[in-house]
Amino acid sequence: MNTTLLSIFTLENLGDLIMLIVLQAVLGFDNLLYISLESKKAPADKQSFVRKMGIGLAVVFRIGLLLLLVRIVKLVERPIINFEFPGIAEGHFDLHSIIVLIGGVFIVWTALKEIWHMMQTDEFDDHDKDKGKKSAGQVIFWIVLMNLVFSFDSILSAMALSEVVAVMATAIVIGGILMIWLADKVSAFLEKNRMYEVLGLFILFVVGIMLLTEGGEKAHLVFFDNEITHMNKTTFYFVITIMVLVDIVQTRYQKKLLLEREAKKQELKES
Repeated sequence: MNTTLLSIFTLENLGDLIMLIVLQAVLGFDNLLYISLESKKAPADKQSFVRKMGIGLAVVFRIGLLLLLVRIVKLVERPIINFEFPGIAEGHFDLHSIIVLIGGVFIVWTALKEIWHMMQTDEFDDHDKDKGKKSAGQVIFWIVLMNLVFSFDSILSAMALSEVVAVMATAIVIGGILMIWLADKVSAFLEKNRMYEVLGLFILFVVGIMLLTEGGEKAHLVFFDNEITHMNKTTFYFVITIMVLVDIVQTRYQKKLLLEREAKKQELKES
């Protein structure tokens, strides 16, 4: 897989590079949402810095992970934990499936914790507003760590599309630059439209479920003779589209009800 940097300018490699950049963008949506929500836990004046630094460091580690996986990909996919209970449960875990499953559990737990926090009646208490805050360093650590979890599939998919390390590394860098540019915009949108934070957290929950099913399939998990199959990206984006449409319709309907209520109050006052 070793090659000179000049080889990246061949027509074939340029085509692969475009495909890999698109792949990074498609697979990076869920990661971008996590970064935007996680960065809100940092002090307000450091949130933009946290997003940029977290993604920047993650890009460096992604390239390191790429170089590592190129050399040990067979070891990563070798089963290290096996269990069989006929008719009840069966599994064959490799390092890849374990990392994806741990990431899925963490994402689901994070989403549920934040949703529960939103439902607390003391949410608006000044003392509790800062309860969930973390230092900039802590937030950067989690952004980098979860970025690596999300990057496993994109890197392995990239290795299936191209054999040129320089092409894959360039796609990772360009994808990182796009994420830095979009992260501030997504965070600004969520800040201006606070009602969409709940939608974002439920999308994050679905992302966690997707990771769990993906890890389960990679580990060949079987429960009561039923195999775990992963939620593919088409299903994921379909679910997200439905959730967004429901949220838009519900928001507009609530506004309509409020306007009708205000109109009735005005009629009662005038009568």
